Amino acid sequence: MIGLAAAPVAAQEPRGTIIVEGFRVEPQEDKPAKLDHILPEVDGTKVTVTKKTSVTKLEQQPPVIETQGRELFARTPGLLVSEQQTPTQFNLSYRGIGNPQEAEYVLVLQDGIPIQSDWIGFPTLYYVPLPQSLSEVQLIRGGSSLLYGPEPTPAVNLVSKRPDPRGPALTGSTQHLVGSDGLYSTFNVLEGVSGEVEYRGSLGYTKSDGQRQNSASHLLQGDLYFGYRPTDHALWYLRVQGHSAEAGNPGRISYPQFLADQNFAPTPVNRDWVRRGAIILGNELELGDGWRFEGKAWASDLQLYTRAARDAAATTTTLQDERFRNQGLDLRARKRWGRGNAFTFGVTGTHSSAPFLQFTSTSLTADRGEHSGTPRLDQDRESWLGAIFAENVFRLPHRFHVVLSGRLDVEKLRVRETVRPPNLTRPLSNVEVSRTVPLLGIGIGNDFGKDNETYLSITQGYRPLRYFDVASPFSNLQPGNEADAPESTSYEAGLHGTPLPGLFYDVSLFQVNFRNRIESRRLNATDVINVNTGDTRHRGFEGEVSYDFLAARDGAEHLTAFLNLALLDAKFVASDNPAQIGKRPAFAPRSIVKGGITWRETGKYSVSLTGLSVSSQFFQDSNLPVGSGASLVPAKVPAYQVFDLAGEWTVLPHVRLQAGVQNLFNEKYYARVFQTGLEPGRRRAVYGGVTFGF
Repeated sequence: MIGLAAAPVAAQEPRGTIIVEGFRVEPQEDKPAKLDHILPEVDGTKVTVTKKTSVTKLEQQPPVIETQGRELFARTPGLLVSEQQTPTQFNLSYRGIGNPQEAEYVLVLQDGIPIQSDWIGFPTLYYVPLPQSLSEVQLIRGGSSLLYGPEPTPAVNLVSKRPDPRGPALTGSTQHLVGSDGLYSTFNVLEGVSGEVEYRGSLGYTKSDGQRQNSASHLLQGDLYFGYRPTDHALWYLRVQGHSAEAGNPGRISYPQFLADQNFAPTPVNRDWVRRGAIILGNELELGDGWRFEGKAWASDLQLYTRAARDAAATTTTLQDERFRNQGLDLRARKRWGRGNAFTFGVTGTHSSAPFLQFTSTSLTADRGEHSGTPRLDQDRESWLGAIFAENVFRLPHRFHVVLSGRLDVEKLRVRETVRPPNLTRPLSNVEVSRTVPLLGIGIGNDFGKDNETYLSITQGYRPLRYFDVASPFSNLQPGNEADAPESTSYEAGLHGTPLPGLFYDVSLFQVNFRNRIESRRLNATDVINVNTGDTRHRGFEGEVSYDFLAARDGAEHLTAFLNLALLDAKFVASDNPAQIGKRPAFAPRSIVKGGITWRETGKYSVSLTGLSVSSQFFQDSNLPVGSGASLVPAKVPAYQVFDLAGEWTVLPHVRLQAGVQNLFNEKYYARVFQTGLEPGRRRAVYGGVTFGF
């Protein structure tokens, strides 16, 4: 932006002469120090100014090889990862909303496209891209309801690597690592640029015997990207993804079993399979005069197949086959206008077909896809979502800015049942529900001092109804008794900045009013139902600070320490059960602390020590234990602290050594808990290997 100021006319100047001095004001969004930590204020076709955002640049830390997310999200404030030891489910939660089981309340995207099983009807997370294929991790609070989707909690966007348009015609690398519990991991990349065409192909494979009995796993993942840049202002691209994961399911154990032998597997024959394929077509255009367009069309097919016997003595097993065939379209445009203003708008539409089959079989070693035995359940399920949205940032005098946002969602679910479990007596389900939900948001901010900014956002959100909410396949309750959908209003106020070389800070206060909280509850031996346990209020503090002790040298060497802290006060403020009021919701720890230090020199070495501390939390809204004696599951998940060490050293121009220790101090802990038991976290594990490049 050019600012003009008229200088006073000096006495010696001829009459009528005016001296004009010009000065250039660099937009805060263009400062590299800021963009190492948060998103640009106008990010392509998205407005993120006045919203709290976090960015982790993966190139600024040693390579991450683990697949559960603790190290991947080490620099992401407040995001809780409930780990399990096999790479077939991924569990995230935030600020005590929902529960961390399969990330049902956190919208997870890859390059702006939802990667959950079914965005509306079954928002579980059974696939994430391998960390080696990612360039950065983005977290957008509050306003994600209007940028990406309706979920009350934030959007996590995993950004894939692309070739450098100015890069060589061909380059590549191959990584090979070995480690504890029979670990072998390899990740291989070829990429390059030839004229107007760019390409990147990657293939990763990981196998492990696992620490628990019946926890061996295999994971194979491939990604193929082609881009075409006819001009500097246009990109057309095609991406094809494939993912296959297979793992034993050792089952859940009681707390006394955890203390005696956390590797015990009560279900020695159970197994899970995940298969996913996707194709994405995209277009990015700078059209001139401040206009930009981004469009994506995609289709994916995800299969979740499980073989589950009750225990080691069982003579029958339940074979379960769920498919999710998704199609989607996302079109967005942005117009920069006036002095720094920007208007964005767009439409999104998705459809999913999700058949659900179960069989009771005597085949205790059935392989993936087997449909043997007696049909137990057959549901034909479909979901639709359509949305229109718009936002505008207004730049006002005195460095103020205001963002107005609006979104209108239309969702529809349909369930048709032809076979129900034989223990149920209700009629076959045949239900269709739809609703239209308007959402509004507002943001206000001000730039002050040297590279500091305040922000305030107020945003509405809701959780879409799931298939299980409208027609539970495992309950005798009739459709129409489903729980009301949760809704939220989020408030966040804070400030962030880079006032000194190497220093970044971001502190905020927040409150989320969450209505119609849903929890799964067992009514009797037959029925499990999702019920509204009441309204909750979630408020607290979230802050982070990062300082590079060597930034003043302006060189390639960096010594960066970081610390982020989330403090949460969450409680029930209303409920049909008066005894519930005042209790703390499930999976709402009072504090989550993450920190670490990284010493690195670009192209030579990088070593990082990171730590996580999570305070105790209840695993169900009632704040009560389950069972007693040998079957006890305590009401509280104990506090735990876990540290990870990772490093990389370039010993030759194209040879890098890598090593790490996960759970450095061998903490014995668990974070994933159900009414049927708990799943232990992983103890200490060591790995090391080499990467060859060219």
